[in-house]
Amino acid sequence: MSLETIRKKVIFHNSIDVWIAACGEKNSDWKNTDKYKKFIAYLLENNLNLKAFNLCTHEAGATEEDKTKFAEILFETKDDPNSLTYTIRLNDAALDIIRNFFD
Repeated sequence: MSLETIRKKVIFHNSIDVWIAACGEKNSDWKNTDKYKKFIAYLLENNLNLKAFNLCTHEAGATEEDKTKFAEILFETKDDPNSLTYTIRLNDAALDIIRNFFD
């Protein structure tokens, strides 16, 4: 699913879903938690307005085993701000920043 597709559903999304959609657009492996942490660090460095929240694994999609496992691995290092799950408003500026991470 692309970033534009999820953007049309609602304005705010959790960073894991945004990460998965962005990786899908760039044909990149989304299951790498270290790359996710670098992605979050990049978004924070670029002053994207992120709000941290606790994503329960059932919210990550209990039927989507890989996504649940990904969220659980991140939770193990929850003291690292780059391991957290954030809400992201997918406006044009945010999409540009997100897509530039992969360039």
